[in-house]
Amino acid sequence: MRWVLPDHIQDALPAEADKIERLRRRLLDAFRSHGYQLVVPPLLEYLDSLTTGAGQDLKLRTFKLVDQLSGRTMGVRADMTPQVARIDAHLLNRRGVSRLCYCGSVLHTLPSTLTATREPLQLGAELYGHAGLEADIEIIRLLAEVMRLAEVPASRIDLGHVGLFRVLAARAGLVPGREEELFDLLQAKDLPDLHELVAGVAEPVRSALLALPGLYGGPEVLDKARVCLPDDAEIRAALDDLSRLAAALGDLPISFDLADLRGYHYHSGVVFAAYGGSSPAALALGGRYDRVGEAFGRGRPATGFSLDLRELAVRLADAGQRGAILAPADGDAGLEAVIAQLRSRGEVVMTELPGHDGSWNEAGCDRQLIRREGRWTVESLQGE
Repeated sequence: MRWVLPDHIQDALPAEADKIERLRRRLLDAFRSHGYQLVVPPLLEYLDSLTTGAGQDLKLRTFKLVDQLSGRTMGVRADMTPQVARIDAHLLNRRGVSRLCYCGSVLHTLPSTLTATREPLQLGAELYGHAGLEADIEIIRLLAEVMRLAEVPASRIDLGHVGLFRVLAARAGLVPGREEELFDLLQAKDLPDLHELVAGVAEPVRSALLALPGLYGGPEVLDKARVCLPDDAEIRAALDDLSRLAAALGDLPISFDLADLRGYHYHSGVVFAAYGGSSPAALALGGRYDRVGEAFGRGRPATGFSLDLRELAVRLADAGQRGAILAPADGDAGLEAVIAQLRSRGEVVMTELPGHDGSWNEAGCDRQLIRREGRWTVESLQGE
């Protein structure tokens, strides 16, 4: 069947598309009010630019094709963050802080979950040029504001720090392949296989790795981590950062998950995941990724977040907007003036087409313009 779409690819029909567009405008306006400037990266780039510094997971999610002009391998973007990092590093080339935002479709070779789309509408914000926790605080607060505006307030924002895993993995002395396996097991909180993998790792690193999956919850998690993780300067610094963040964000529903390492291949410090509504999966992900810019020849401190606008839009309540007004096909100058005035007030006015066989109610009209005693008035449109 020629009209059937590929698996995990969907059209957005009028009601859903309207929600998506209304939410997109609302959130981009919010970014703008906080000083974040909109950029629109291209859908296609040379593959080495799209995946530079982003890790193997992004390479596997990227569709690849050959450019007919240059013969080089190109990719359809699977994540806009590396593109925005490239723009900051090479096109804007600012010396100070740069705040950028974006919204556009990305394409994944496989869905992230069984119910996810392979074409998310990625919306995000990135802050470049400031290495202090103040930038992370601003970004997390902006994320909480975005979820509030989307009518899905954050019920939980989990904080973590990839520095903890990097220190422990380095001290474990695992070969790269085994380190990847360790990462996967921690993400899945697969304790039986984790026990087996770290059986030969020396103490206290072995016990610390086994403790990571259980280090999630409230502020007590950080106190527990200071006891069960090695007394290491980098580990202490990471835990101190998380403590300061939690204190500064005390009005938000902050919690901790020290084994949540999504995106660890390119994240370099604090990471976070925001949950809301009835979704068991995180609705937004983010963190610090200072190292990505180095791949473009200009390392800059960076932190940001992104989310799938489609996922938020399906949770947005119906606007309750009135239907359209049906106007007759009449060349009357007075009618045209009335139509223009109605449209200027935000009303939707459709002009009737001769020979129309369908229902104008089905087309979205619930009112009509009728000429009464020489004046055009808006009246209810009876069901057809």
